Amino acid sequence: MARKTNLSDLDRLLDAALPIAAFDGWTDGVLAEAGSDAGLTPEATRLAAPKGMLDVIAHWSGRLDAVMLDRMKARDLKAMKIRERVTFAVQARLEAIGHDEEAARRARARLMLHDAGTLGAELVWRTADLIWRALDDPSTDFNWYSKRTILSGVYVSSLSAWLNDEGRDKAAAKAFLDRRIQNVMEFEKAKAGWKKLTKDLPDPVRILARLRYPPRRA
Repeated sequence: MARKTNLSDLDRLLDAALPIAAFDGWTDGVLAEAGSDAGLTPEATRLAAPKGMLDVIAHWSGRLDAVMLDRMKARDLKAMKIRERVTFAVQARLEAIGHDEEAARRARARLMLHDAGTLGAELVWRTADLIWRALDDPSTDFNWYSKRTILSGVYVSSLSAWLNDEGRDKAAAKAFLDRRIQNVMEFEKAKAGWKKLTKDLPDPVRILARLRYPPRRA
C-alpha cells in the first residue's frame, strides 16, 4: 500500500537533501539519495515531491519564510521606522539560510533552468508579500503591486550580495542592503512629491487612451 503523503515526509526529505545538494546540486539523483537517507521508499519520495527537487526547494523557501516571520513577531517592530522594519525583515530572511549557503547557491542555479518556469519569481514574490503583510502595509491597487515588485528586487540583489560575502559578520552584505533600502525610500519620497505636484494635471494615460481610441462621431 502506498504511504500517505504528509508534511513530515517533505520535511525529512528536505533535511536529508540540504547537505547533499550543497555539493552535488538539486538533481534527481540527490533526490533519490535524500529519500533513501530519510527512510522513504521511492514511491513515498515521489508522493512527497511530485515535481522533484523543485517541490523540495519551494518547501525550503517556505520554511525560511516561517523563520523570518517568527523573528519579526519576536521583535518590537512598531518602535522602528518603516525603513528599519523592512531592513530587519529582509535581513532575517537572509540570516535564516544559516550554514546552508552553498545549498542556497545551488538552489538559485536550479531555479534558473528552463523547467523551473516562474517558480523562482513566485517564491521571491511570496517572500515580499509576506513581509509587507506582516508589517500591516495598508497599500491598495498600484501601490500594493509596486511595493512588492520593488521589495522583490531588493531581496534578489541582497541575496546575491549575502551569498557572495564570505565575511563572518556579513558586513558588506548588510551595508549593501542598507543602501538598497535607502534608494527605495528616496524613490518613494520622490514619487510622493511628484504626485503632489502633478495632482491637478491631466492624466497622461487617459490622454493616450483617447488618442488610441478616439470617441466615435455621432
